[in-house]
Amino acid sequence: MTPTVSASGLCLRYGGTRALDDVSLRLTPGVTGLIGPNGAGKTTLLRVLATAVPADTGAFTVLGHDPATPSGRQDVRRRLGYLPQTPGFHPDFTPFEFVDYVAILKEHTDRGARHREVRRVLEQVDLGDVRGRRIKKLSGGMRQRVALAASLVGDPGFLVLDEPTVGLDPEQRMRFRELIAQAGEGRTVLLSTHQTEDVAMLCHRVLVMAGGRIRFDGTPAELAERAAGRVWSSAERDTGAKAGWRTGTGSFRNVGTPPSGADLLEPTLEDGYLLTLDDAGAEVAA
Repeated sequence: MTPTVSASGLCLRYGGTRALDDVSLRLTPGVTGLIGPNGAGKTTLLRVLATAVPADTGAFTVLGHDPATPSGRQDVRRRLGYLPQTPGFHPDFTPFEFVDYVAILKEHTDRGARHREVRRVLEQVDLGDVRGRRIKKLSGGMRQRVALAASLVGDPGFLVLDEPTVGLDPEQRMRFRELIAQAGEGRTVLLSTHQTEDVAMLCHRVLVMAGGRIRFDGTPAELAERAAGRVWSSAERDTGAKAGWRTGTGSFRNVGTPPSGADLLEPTLEDGYLLTLDDAGAEVAA
């Protein structure tokens, strides 16, 4: 399958910190999850791919366009949808006014056609009934949907979402997952999140970042499989485990190297993620 995004050797430093360290990837249609601890480089990678900041070295293309040139960068931005971690709402704007403003920035110059597009994306995220209400009076979940509507203007081929479900209650998160799944039908979505359950439920592929590098690239099932034989149950927390916690049944779930004869458990994506981070930390220490 022809990749929507193809990147090679992306590096970026902030002072003495290497935020991106030789990152290469290829993204195809569907939802790809990007997970990692704070400071892993996830937001930096999203900002580079969204052409918000340039990499120091390396190159990438989006839908065949090279953002290294002014014309190529403009072509990428015309086909890009970007939902940053903290959308910059003007509190006195209505959803219609905010999305209309974004549409103007994306060069939708015909007023009638632009307003039809604004109404379309607001209806797509179920905000048609509140499009005239002030954003400051909307719930957190509704505000996130306003930001998602803005990112969908122009039916972009590449959608970049940075922590879109953060701060949402369980019902709002389920609704947002549905919208992201719909957005991933026929286009490429890169979803950065701390919620491993979002990745397990939404993504056909997952990337794990740590220390500015991609430490894992595969399916959610393959990430879970990395913990096969390394998750076990015990009556007490095993002090030799990499991680362990008491479950609702009162027993402990341990992740690491099990003792002989341990009661092994089926691994989850989160187990594989924890061990991938542990392996990355051991690599840095070495």
